[in-house]
Amino acid sequence: MKKTAILLIHCPDQTGLVAAVTDFLHRNNGNVISLDQHVDRQAGRFFMRVEWELEGFNIPAEKIDEYFGTLIGQKYQMEWQVHLSARKPRMAIFVSKMSHCLYDILQRCMSGEWEVEIPVIVSNHENLRYIAERFEIPFEIFPITKANKAEQEQREIELMHKLDIDFIVLARYMQILSDDFVAAFPNQVINIHHSFLPAFKGAKPYHSAFNRGVKVIGATSHYVTADLDEGPIIEQDVRRISHKDTIQDLIRIGKDLEKVVLARAIWLEIQHKILPYQNKTIVFD
Repeated sequence: MKKTAILLIHCPDQTGLVAAVTDFLHRNNGNVISLDQHVDRQAGRFFMRVEWELEGFNIPAEKIDEYFGTLIGQKYQMEWQVHLSARKPRMAIFVSKMSHCLYDILQRCMSGEWEVEIPVIVSNHENLRYIAERFEIPFEIFPITKANKAEQEQREIELMHKLDIDFIVLARYMQILSDDFVAAFPNQVINIHHSFLPAFKGAKPYHSAFNRGVKVIGATSHYVTADLDEGPIIEQDVRRISHKDTIQDLIRIGKDLEKVVLARAIWLEIQHKILPYQNKTIVFD
């Protein structure tokens, strides 16, 4: 695969935006291989993702951000990100005691399905250390109580920065992150919620759903914000159920949904196809 660059943009909608970006790439000998754009007419906002080959491109990869900002971005009041395919994203996984999402993530990584690095698995319990050891990934324990939560989270933040982590995945990590932790990684923490948000919350969502006689259950992957379970939604899915399904059936189906929905969200993150804006996401094709 040829090396590429990806540009994610959003700005006030105005005439000539697509032409300005594509002209910038054309003038610098950039061969566009993917372009997707969207206009939110209600918000008056323009969103765009464009990917081009770096072979023969006139601007050095490390200078693209600077050149684009000077020539295009500032002129059109853009907010932009530049990502290079040559750099594998670095993902940290946070877990507690449930293993189904962790196993799914590691299998996808180790099989070569995802181009991503996992420098560390973090947990507040020892239970899943054996999985990390089996996959030869460092496993760091940060036991958390009310008394030490701030101190332990600061240690976790320092570890994330030391390992140059790009994003964090909460693979059924059963701890509520503090506002300070979330603020350190804006739109960089992906959670899987065991329900189709907004819906049944609490420790036993499938029991609550069962008691209500629901006809669908689901899972939601979203970015974590200071408002619990209210962050920008990345991916969702549901499965139909009936009166014949037991609580055990709901749990089994729910776990399968959690794995798939979280995997889709991670894939989109790795491919740089998500552009958060306010409390929503633009997910490009």
